[in-house]
Parts: sequence; C-alpha cells; structure tokens
Amino acid sequence: MSSEVGVTSAEFRRACGRFATGVTIASVLDAQGTPHGLTVSSFTSVSLDPPLILICLGHRVSAIDAFRSSAHFGINVLAEDQRDLAERFTRKGQDRFDGLEWRRGKTGVPILAGVLAAIECAVRQRFTAGDHDVFVGQMVRARVAAGAPLIHLAGRYRRLDVSR
Repeated sequence: MSSEVGVTSAEFRRACGRFATGVTIASVLDAQGTPHGLTVSSFTSVSLDPPLILICLGHRVSAIDAFRSSAHFGINVLAEDQRDLAERFTRKGQDRFDGLEWRRGKTGVPILAGVLAAIECAVRQRFTAGDHDVFVGQMVRARVAAGAPLIHLAGRYRRLDVSR
C-alpha cells in the first residue's frame, strides 16, 4: 500500500498556478466547417524532430468532440494586448468567433488575427489522462510575429517585461 498522501483539487491548482505559462487559443473546425476554440494554457513543445507539441483539453469542454474528430488543430499564441481574446474564449454559451477577425489556415484550422504565433498541427496521438485528453500534434505550418506574450500566473493575466 502506498504511503503517499494525495492533494486536494484546490492544492493542485494553487501549486500549478505558481508556474507561469503563455496563453493560447486552441482552435478547430468541426465536420460542418464551424470554428471552435478555447483558451488553453496547457500547451508545450515536445520534440524538435519531428516538431511535436501537446495540448490538454478537459473532458467537459464543449468542443471536445470537434477536437477528437479532427485531423488538425490550431494554436494561436496570444500577445500581451490580447487579454480580451483570452477571456472571450473562456466564456460558455456563446459563439466565440462571432464578429471576430479570423481566417482558415492551409490545413483549414481557424487562425486569429494579431497573434504572436499561429501554429497548425496534424494530430499524431490522442490519449486520456485523468479528466483530460492529451493531443499530440505535429507542427505542419507556423507563422510568427514580433511582440511580447500574454502570461498567466497565480490565477491572473500578466505582462512579461521583454525590454531587458
């Protein structure tokens, strides 16, 4: 029997919240061509060769089925002045793309205007880990722009001083 003591959900969130992350919007088109997206901070690089990244999406995310059935997904890395987009894509019960400037990437995934990086990925692996699905994507296209990123730390959006 294990002598390890588990942590509560609140302790888990508080501890993980001490790790500063960039803020992204993961995006996908469903089978009808409707765009879906959500704010995601669980994004990381995995491998240079091949170029792999991963995102983690909760099982209760409204667009989870669209991500599960798509061969491609997008990652939009937000700039420091795009906090409104981050907040918009956390809200439930609305069309997050309504009135928003976006385009289809070469793979068809929704790419948002003004982001620091627009990444298109082909799904290479998907597996369940606890109450989330982990999507491993191979980067097939990327566009980057200059600027400072939007950061999330301890439950708040922050700015990174890149002037030094």
